[in-house]
Amino acid sequence: MHLFRETFLLFSLNLLDAILTIVWVRNGVAIESNQMMAKLLASGDFTFLTAKIAIGTITALVLLRWGNRRLARYGLTLALAIYISLMGIHVVTGLTAFGYISQRGMQDLTALTNGLLALVM
Repeated sequence: MHLFRETFLLFSLNLLDAILTIVWVRNGVAIESNQMMAKLLASGDFTFLTAKIAIGTITALVLLRWGNRRLARYGLTLALAIYISLMGIHVVTGLTAFGYISQRGMQDLTALTNGLLALVM
């Protein structure tokens, strides 16, 4: 199957994102910034996880069915780039939660990323 590995990676990153989000939010380390998903998370972990898995499953099925289309390949590449970046955010969140990055270090990192984003925009 074409794009199977990439689609499986995307689904796995989606699932890992869901699990890490639950852990960080429930431990008071972070908040869910997506308002729709925050409402689902407020409804309960199972509701949130079910929604994330459903979204990932539907996405995977669409990509596996129409993965031969150029738009599907571009979309998959973009989605993987976004989720890999999101995993970087989870790593920084974890390092901060465990005390490896200080509050001042987080402020410096935020200022740096905001500056880089301003250059891109």
